[in-house]
Order: sequence, then structure tokens, then C-alpha cells
Amino acid sequence: MPLQDHHQIISVDDHLIEHPMVWQDRLPQKFKERGPRIEELNNKHVWHYDGDIFPTVGLNAVAGKPPEEWGIDPVRYEDMIPGCYDPKARVKDMDVDGVEAALCFPSLPGFGGGIFQRAKDKELALLNVKAWNDFSVDEWCATAPSRLIPMSLIPMWDPKLSAAEIRRTAAMGARSVSFPDSPVPLGLPSFHDKTYWEPVWDACEETGQVLSLHFGSGSYVPGFSFSGTKAIPGQVILPDAPFAVAITLFSTNLMWTLVDLMFSGVLQRHPKLQFSLAEGGIGWIPYILERADFVWERHRHYQTIDFDTRPSDLYYKHFWGCFIDDEFGVENRHKVGVDRMMLEIDYPHSDSNWPNSRKRAADLLANVPDNEVEMITETNARRMLNFPRV
Repeated sequence: MPLQDHHQIISVDDHLIEHPMVWQDRLPQKFKERGPRIEELNNKHVWHYDGDIFPTVGLNAVAGKPPEEWGIDPVRYEDMIPGCYDPKARVKDMDVDGVEAALCFPSLPGFGGGIFQRAKDKELALLNVKAWNDFSVDEWCATAPSRLIPMSLIPMWDPKLSAAEIRRTAAMGARSVSFPDSPVPLGLPSFHDKTYWEPVWDACEETGQVLSLHFGSGSYVPGFSFSGTKAIPGQVILPDAPFAVAITLFSTNLMWTLVDLMFSGVLQRHPKLQFSLAEGGIGWIPYILERADFVWERHRHYQTIDFDTRPSDLYYKHFWGCFIDDEFGVENRHKVGVDRMMLEIDYPHSDSNWPNSRKRAADLLANVPDNEVEMITETNARRMLNFPRV
């Protein structure tokens, strides 16, 4: 079996459920009552933030439960296993799963911090962004620095403040910035804007921070049936189609993201930028690169498109594909780029194979050579995140 004991698994996409004191202990006294806090509503635990209510969606905390008990209704903390919100318990759950280290996205703020982007009081929102970042580095990841990899949020409504926060958290040890898969649904300029995001790109290049783009982090829900729905906690109104439609299609968000960025000019202006396509799968990547190159050959001469660099060349220099369970992608790994693909565990979400992630990875990689297994499960992630073994 190619997945041997010496192969470490680094998950580039796990999630944490914030415990109630993340913000209460870190906000000035005058903001504590308006900052995020847990309250009871209809016998469920929900978050209150500055007058709005945000539930912890049930599918976000299903580790340890059979699928028959899953649902999207809000859950209580005692209904979750402690590894969802307790970093010491998380490390024990990683041991059970055979996972060495994990990069954990936020829950309440949204994967890219969209709740704070939409907040009316930006002074309070900035304090909350910084408080979450301090929690991520000083509490969550400090519990096991060789096992938990720090990530940061940014105040996207102000690129200069964002750049300052990138530099501040990088100095603290953060390895990646959680960024929306598209800023457009959040009411922000697109990747094609040549000025707005420049301070962010500059700061990421300067500090070596990877931009982790998690599907859905821009609040867009894919599928024609869901096109009028936004993934805003507490405000999701489901259409007549089953949510299975959106779940099946969520990775297509990152197809749009990738094509936007490859044709944006950002990568030519910022040759050191790196983007992780979190929870997007990899099976689709060879096709979209083939299609982008096809379009580039025929349509670049009458548009403001790079005449000299194929989109696929930009992909292999700037992007990293991430997968949880993708047999087709593994079979076509050489077109995906073996040195550009990484494993995800997605604990404690519904796509995760916990506590059998290592066994499932062994099955997926059964016909993959040892040196490639090592890249896919560990060394690609360590290289992307500049997170060496200790």
C-alpha cells in the first residue's frame, strides 16, 4: 500500500467552530455586547452579532455522526464532539484520523470573513477580524504549533487596512490569508480591477502569504435553482430544489475563480502570488485549462489579454488544487500537476471521511508511486505554506 507510516498527511482545508469566548475576551468592554456571542433560541445555540442572528449550520459540525442524523438546522455545542471547537481535542481527533497537521478555516465569520465585510459598523468589524486572527495564532494554533497552521482574515472593505493586517499576522506566524472565491457577490471590485486590490497583492507577495480561496466564501451559491440565493448564515432561504444540487456544484465556483484570475492580469503584475483552490476538487482542472488555452489562442488578439503567456502556464506557476475524495482527479494527476495538488480532510464538515481519512486516502492513492504520494499528502502543502517539518 503506497500510503505508508512515514507519509504524513497535511490537510489544507479543515474548519474550526469558534467557541463562545473567542471575541468576548478580546474586544474592548464597550463592544462586548455588540460583538459575537452565543445565545439560546428555540433550544438551539445561535450567534448574535450587532443585532443579527447567525446559526451554526448543522452540516458544519457532523464529525462523529451517521449521515442519517445530519441536517442544516442550528446545533448546540453539546451536540458536537469537542474537536469541533477545542484545539486540544482537535489534535486528538487528528491523531485518530492519521492527520499530522491542518489549516483551519473560520465558521461564524464565513470562510473569507464575509459577515464582517457586510457589517455596518466597520470599526467593530475590524476589531472582530483582529480578534479572530489573534485567536487563530495565539490560542488555536499555539496549542500545537507543529500540528495546527495559522490562517488570517482581512478587512476586505479597506485594502490598506487589509495589507497592514496581512503584515501583522504574517509576523505572528500566519501562513495563509482566507480570501473570497470572488469578491463581487460581496459588493467589492472584481479580480480584474487594476487598483483596488493592489495593496493586498503587494502584501501577500512581500510576506509569502498564500491566498486560500474556499468555495462559497464569496457568498455565491451555484446552480440555476440557487442563483438568487446567497450563502449568508442566518439569511439563507432555500428554493424548491434540494440543497444537494448546490452541494454537488459548489466546486464550480472555483472554476469561475480560476478563469477570472488567469485572464485578470494580476498574475503578470504579481509573479510571486500563490492561490489555493480550497475544497474545489481537481478532476475539472485539466479540462478548464484546455478550454482556457483554446480560447486564448483564438481570442487574445482583440482583447486586453496577455499575448505571450498561456493560461495553463499561469496555473502551474500560481495555483494549487485541493481535493478530499476525487478518483478521477488522482487518475489524471499528471495533467492536474502532481506538484500542484494537495489533500484535504474537511473535518468536521459533511464531506470529511473522518475518522477514516487515512484509510480512504490509501485507497485513492493505491496505484500512485511513493514519491508522488509524498508530494500529494505532505510536501506540496508544506512547500505552499512554508511549513517545514520540525
